Amino acid sequence: MSGLLQARGGTLRVELCTDDRQFAALGPAWDRLYRRCGAATPFQSHAWLHSWWTSYGRPGRLRLVLVRDGGAPGEQGELRAAAPLMRVGQPLPRLVPLGGAISDFGDVLLDDEHAGPAAAALAEALSVAARTALIDFREVRPGSAVERVYELWRGPRRRVRDSVCLELPAVPMEELVARLSGAKARRARYQLRKLTAMGVTRRTVPPDEVDAALRRLLTLHRLQWQNRGVTPEHLRKRFATHLVRAVGPLVRSGDAVVTEFLLDGEVVAVDLTLLAPLLAGCYLYGVHPLLRERKANIAVMLLDTCARHTGTGERRTLSLLRGDEPYKYHWRPEPVVNQRLLLARRRTAPLLSVVVCEVAARSRARELVRGWKERGDGRT
Repeated sequence: MSGLLQARGGTLRVELCTDDRQFAALGPAWDRLYRRCGAATPFQSHAWLHSWWTSYGRPGRLRLVLVRDGGAPGEQGELRAAAPLMRVGQPLPRLVPLGGAISDFGDVLLDDEHAGPAAAALAEALSVAARTALIDFREVRPGSAVERVYELWRGPRRRVRDSVCLELPAVPMEELVARLSGAKARRARYQLRKLTAMGVTRRTVPPDEVDAALRRLLTLHRLQWQNRGVTPEHLRKRFATHLVRAVGPLVRSGDAVVTEFLLDGEVVAVDLTLLAPLLAGCYLYGVHPLLRERKANIAVMLLDTCARHTGTGERRTLSLLRGDEPYKYHWRPEPVVNQRLLLARRRTAPLLSVVVCEVAARSRARELVRGWKERGDGRT
């Protein structure tokens, strides 16, 4: 797919990139577009996406839909929009965002200064690229750039619920503690003092030490979840390779920070926090069981660290990312529901209906299981 579209203020060129080497070469232009998209998160950065594709992608399935300035003859033109997608065939033919299940947010990139015409051009280009496939954007955070494309879509479309994220205001730790009730606030302050009294210190890992720190993180993560339920993907070699390859560039560009926690001179915990213009969120951490044995409150320790990156006024949200685990509600967060945006052409409308019915059936099944447990029928 390649062609020119007339847009207000000039001509836009649309392209479809399916070549791995061209994807790698897009890095500088992609990074410039990323900086011009205020809704972007590190999950849409070239470092994250290209690394993910290298570890998880399959030959022949890459579908990068690009919108550029028309430019002069022979010139490439600046990127104004990009949709990082891949084609999958099971259980239905779909175009889905790169990043997969290990990415908390899915989105496209739009140049904020050219968002209107760029979104219109991207919507038209996506319609052509989809052909016989359904376009399936998972984990779309409210306010994401792809919502503009959704509003401009001319074919059948549907919006359904996806994962729940819990969010806190971007304020210093003391203000987060002040949100709690009297007894809980006193307990949180005691736990912060206890960490200091234990001698737990923290250091921000410099870029040239990030790779080694991430390997320690993954070792500690495996150790902390030993003999307990763990996300299996976090223990796989391909995930470790992706994480180490992607995070180094993110740290150097200021889009991530790695923190080590030390006790008696030994690293006992490592945290990876991702930074976006609008939010910061703790993505992954590893903790030695020794800290829990000494009754250290790990949640307080990590939240205090993350709050140091949001309490400066540069960001509005401290995100606890996906998952509504009970311990997160201790801090009185606001549940924010990610959306799943489904875009179809007339010929692929039946595929959209199938997915919507599947989502409804799964939701109903979860409600039935929850009700069954609440009634006590699941007791053994």
